[in-house]
Amino acid sequence: MLEGLKPVAELDESEAVEELTRLADELTAHDLAYHQQDAPTVSDAEYDALKLRNLEIEARFPELIRENSPSLRVGAARAEQFSPVEHGVPMLSLDNAFSDEEAVEFDARVRRFLRADAEPIAYT
Repeated sequence: MLEGLKPVAELDESEAVEELTRLADELTAHDLAYHQQDAPTVSDAEYDALKLRNLEIEARFPELIRENSPSLRVGAARAEQFSPVEHGVPMLSLDNAFSDEEAVEFDARVRRFLRADAEPIAYT
């Protein structure tokens, strides 16, 4: 999906504009498929890579951040067939852990939250 793309550090401004437009369209389509149609079109890892690429380009060209940028929104409106769910315990998130170190940090946060220093914890 991102193979063959120029490194962000090598993009000029016109290339950045073009790619940010493409990424916004692609991420919007993926959000719609996931949130409204319950039919994801890419894996979580592929989606996260697209979002990360968008963030990296915006970090290099902050003047190109648009009001409707994918980096400024979280998810999408839920589909009508889904009802809200209230979680009795806060949902913890990996927060896009991409490395072993980030996964270990997530485990440490979970253990602190649960006060479970030495107990085995199963992740699914």
